[in-house]
Amino acid sequence: MWFQDLKTSEDADAEQERVIDTQSAPVVLLVDSIIKGAVNDAASDIHLEPSYPEMRVRYRIGGMLRFITNIPKHIELSVVSRIKLLAEMDITERRRPQDGHIAMSIDGRQIDMRVSTLLTINGEKVVIRVLDKESMLPQIDKLGMSEEQLALFRSFIDRPYGMVLVTGPTGSGKSTTLYAVLRQLDSLTRNIVTVENPVEYQMLDINQTQINPYVGLAFANVLRTILRQDPDVVMVGEIRDSETAEIAIQAALTGHLVFSTLHTNDAPGAVIRLLDMEIPSFLIASALIGVIAQRLVRTICSECMEIYQPSPAELQLLDLPEDGTAYKRGKGCSFCFGTGYHGRMGIFEVLKIDESIKRLILPRRRRTISERLLYRKE
Repeated sequence: MWFQDLKTSEDADAEQERVIDTQSAPVVLLVDSIIKGAVNDAASDIHLEPSYPEMRVRYRIGGMLRFITNIPKHIELSVVSRIKLLAEMDITERRRPQDGHIAMSIDGRQIDMRVSTLLTINGEKVVIRVLDKESMLPQIDKLGMSEEQLALFRSFIDRPYGMVLVTGPTGSGKSTTLYAVLRQLDSLTRNIVTVENPVEYQMLDINQTQINPYVGLAFANVLRTILRQDPDVVMVGEIRDSETAEIAIQAALTGHLVFSTLHTNDAPGAVIRLLDMEIPSFLIASALIGVIAQRLVRTICSECMEIYQPSPAELQLLDLPEDGTAYKRGKGCSFCFGTGYHGRMGIFEVLKIDESIKRLILPRRRRTISERLLYRKE
């Protein structure tokens, strides 16, 4: 009908106008300033959230979201389309979620960005994961482990075969730890292959594969193919199901060194999680050589750090003695956005699967296994 044709024509004109606007100087400068600001503030993510009356921009810094600025409604579509163009995404498609990638050099630093879009009731939301290769690929001795933990961790890496798991919640730095391990390994004498979703950092001399479930490239399917590629070391981005777990364990038992991640609260919980996936306990005891659980905690801002004495209620809450010990806190300044915190550090729990732990894993009574492992940890 005539009004449908009119609507289609108006939509086409608006779309064409938006495409043209993506190349205008103000939009280009605005997008560049948002990205550069995130890199300079050491943000891990950029959130562009459509709202009313303006689009909101927030950075995730030190694990916390912080408001940065607002984008006027009349250029919101142009800003989103500009980001889509940089990420080689379809700017005419707004209804379906899309994923893209941006590689950019900022002040001499190579920055990779993962872009994700999602249509909300207020418009198209964009989240950009900022991946700074220089700051996010540390050596394993720079992760923050104690000397004893680091020695155990190195002993896991030096093993010719077996499985090592890194556990923790989302955003706890598990991928960073795995990349630090890959960086430590000798890729010239070993065939190192990864299967990831997505590939966050591209590393030289390492064969990296990204899964794509839409074409049948799931973790389990890719892992089966990798095992026919004569690998020495295999890194599985995440064990999500029993099929992937079973293949990874079989790879560890047949002469491969396997690294992967699990979502558990602590190191002993990795064993319970594998049992819940119906992996036989004798396979777990034979394949698993170590588990690292980790968290990221915020560190006190060095610019506004001050000495203070906690109140008796605070000491009681934290179960600390009232012995006059001096404590430190961040007062809050412009450098840390008034939060008193700047940067993060890792805290780790390293569990070596020795003979005594293997004897605890072998029984099939899961409640007993959990209780014994937790008791041993205490």
